[in-house]
Amino acid sequence: MKLTFALILALQVSACVWAQQWSEPDKELVEKYEGLKAVFFKRLVNAWEKAKDSVQPALESAPTGGQAKEIFEEIRKSPRVESAIKIISGLASELEPVVNNARMALLGAYGHYLRPYVGEHLDKAITNIKPVLDTVLPHEG
Repeated sequence: MKLTFALILALQVSACVWAQQWSEPDKELVEKYEGLKAVFFKRLVNAWEKAKDSVQPALESAPTGGQAKEIFEEIRKSPRVESAIKIISGLASELEPVVNNARMALLGAYGHYLRPYVGEHLDKAITNIKPVLDTVLPHEG
């Protein structure tokens, strides 16, 4: 099943738009993208940790909190769930090069076609929204 899915996906990718040769993105654009992506993921992880820390005491003190935790642990230890996690992580690792190639192709297309027209406006918008994100969703603990 996994091999069939990978074969179908590979055939679709070869026929997709990003399979054609796009111009390589500028090194500066890739570095800027990677920096923004890293900060975004830090913001998400920090928000998840804060939400988990604030919800966990309420769940532990609730009468059904212990039961919910036990049910969650049983589900997590289930062989079906473990095999599904292994399949999903295997597919993710196999698709990583495809996703990276698509990302670089999209960055190249953006850099070549759109950045001269919208790059400055997008940069200003990102710069203007950073203070708001720093107060609402900070990237540092």
